[in-house]
Amino acid sequence: MKRFARPLCVALCLALPLVWVGCASTPTRQSTGEYVDDSVITTKVKTELGADKVLSLYQISVETYNGVVQLSGFVNSQEVSENAAAIARKVGGVREVKNSLVVKPQ
Repeated sequence: MKRFARPLCVALCLALPLVWVGCASTPTRQSTGEYVDDSVITTKVKTELGADKVLSLYQISVETYNGVVQLSGFVNSQEVSENAAAIARKVGGVREVKNSLVVKPQ
């Protein structure tokens, strides 16, 4: 049994840094933790927008990348667009809001 213990220990010690590096972020990809954090932010923003009586009437898409939230969709007024961005800014973890909501002509 001891015969296999040493090579197994060496193999595990060599594999551990590879696993650790595999979860790290790169300039073009998020780490696992960053992805989870952004998913939580997206869910919280969607929940807050859905809780608003006016904003719940619109289909507003929410995407988050590295704490930057992008809102997209169509609304009826600039006031509604600004209100959606203000609500998104209040959510914890949001670093910036890119408001890409389009106001439909009436």
